Amino acid sequence: MTTAAMTPKAPKAIRAIPQRHPGRWIFAAVLVVFGLLFFYDALRNDAYGWPIYRQYLFDARVATAALHTLAITILAMIIGVVLGTILAVLRMSPNPVLRSISWPFLWVFRGTPVYVQLVFWGLLGAIYQSINLGFAEVLLEAVLTSAFWLAVLGLGLNEAAYMAEIVRSGISSVPEGQVEASKALGMGWWMTMRRTVLPQAMRIIIPPTGNQLISMLKTTSLVVAIPYTHELYGRSMDIAASLFQPVPLLLVAATWYLAITSVLMVGQHYLEKYFERGATRTLTSRQLAALADAEAASPHASNTGQEHDNA
Repeated sequence: MTTAAMTPKAPKAIRAIPQRHPGRWIFAAVLVVFGLLFFYDALRNDAYGWPIYRQYLFDARVATAALHTLAITILAMIIGVVLGTILAVLRMSPNPVLRSISWPFLWVFRGTPVYVQLVFWGLLGAIYQSINLGFAEVLLEAVLTSAFWLAVLGLGLNEAAYMAEIVRSGISSVPEGQVEASKALGMGWWMTMRRTVLPQAMRIIIPPTGNQLISMLKTTSLVVAIPYTHELYGRSMDIAASLFQPVPLLLVAATWYLAITSVLMVGQHYLEKYFERGATRTLTSRQLAALADAEAASPHASNTGQEHDNA
């Protein structure tokens, strides 16, 4: 029998025919038609007040209020992320005292509505004017009369309770072998968390944190409960009250919210891609080349080649 006869024939290429789904295209076309009809009707509806919308969309007061909203969002998220990380580490600590400190905080701030918390922060100045430490008295008037910082503090502490659970889930996703390897290298518990666990947990923590950031931006509209009205929603409603036109100013606020959240979503996408490096199953061309070189230089490959030459 010849060598050509013993050589197996290459299988024929599979000709895959994609399955057709006409119902999907029909349903999509119906949705597009209804969407166009809605927008066409909205553009012709005088109740939306499109001239007022165009007039106040880039108004200086609205733009300044958008900056205030962004500032509250960023500062509150910084407080939430830092304090939430500390609370998550304390909750997972082997020390029962540290665990008992974190649990009541999470219970209170996750168990009460954020609007109720903001109302309480607004009334805090009527409850406390100063704190007596025994050896000194700390005046709280400067802090408790600033609605901006009360808004930042109220939203930040509420966010910390949720960020603690997000960070805890990210830490729990790290394999136990990583912790054991760190202990074998002589690392303590705090160093293991800082050097080994938290960097690997970021891949799990980043996506929900991005969602929390976008949610925080929208939650800033509730700080009118303090009351703080210099943010985007409060300022828009002030202008609407003077014009007796709430609808176009609500559209102005919604447009700014959509614009800011769109930018944040793009940033979240690239941040997720950054922390997903090394976790993807698809090998790059450089990784494939390195793998091919390693297989060519492996002892198994050398032995196989030698046996082939001897044959």
